Amino acid sequence: MPRHSRMATPGCYQKASMKTKERIGILGGTFNPVHMGHMILAQDAVERLDLAKLLFVPCATPPHKNCPDLATTRHRVAMIEAAIEGDLRFELCDLEVRRGGVSYAADTARELADLYPRAELDFIIGSDTLPELHLWKNVSELFRLCEFKVFERPGHLFQSLDKAKLELASRWKEKLLANAMSCHLVDVSSSDIRYRVAEALSMRYLVPPAVEMYICEHGLYSTSKGREH
Repeated sequence: MPRHSRMATPGCYQKASMKTKERIGILGGTFNPVHMGHMILAQDAVERLDLAKLLFVPCATPPHKNCPDLATTRHRVAMIEAAIEGDLRFELCDLEVRRGGVSYAADTARELADLYPRAELDFIIGSDTLPELHLWKNVSELFRLCEFKVFERPGHLFQSLDKAKLELASRWKEKLLANAMSCHLVDVSSSDIRYRVAEALSMRYLVPPAVEMYICEHGLYSTSKGREH
């Protein structure tokens, strides 16, 4: 595990003091594993939104995904630390991992709003998430606590989005679409990387080099080792 990785306050449990209001990005996910698509999206978000920093927030147990090959939180956290090592724009926030159980974005946003009372929180999502956003727990509270920023994802371009199928209140739907923005479209998925590892195919250029090294060193995704330890 990297020795000098940055974490959003020690364990994310000390209140931050800010003299001026700053924008903080929140990028949540399973990160199983974190890959170049995540990294490029994070960079685009920092630059497009003028963020003071962006928090990578790995979940403990995802609420809407069945992940039989989910690496342990220890491994997923370590891979994020390896990926962001040395980049002062990014920090690891382990709130959901420490909380354990099923991870809900509203619970995390509530804690982050308390940790950063003077910050504006931007919740980063991909356009592929929009059709299922109404299923999120306490989504109305999440809209109140954060500004959703929606970035295009390959295969889910805004021009092909059926807005009528977004099952959200009109005021939330309008806010989402107003905050939609384009970014570099990088068609990389964690599931494809896991498949490639299992098939002994190269993952070079799909994940940061430090993440590739970590996966190989710990035998993740090629055996059950990464899930058991």
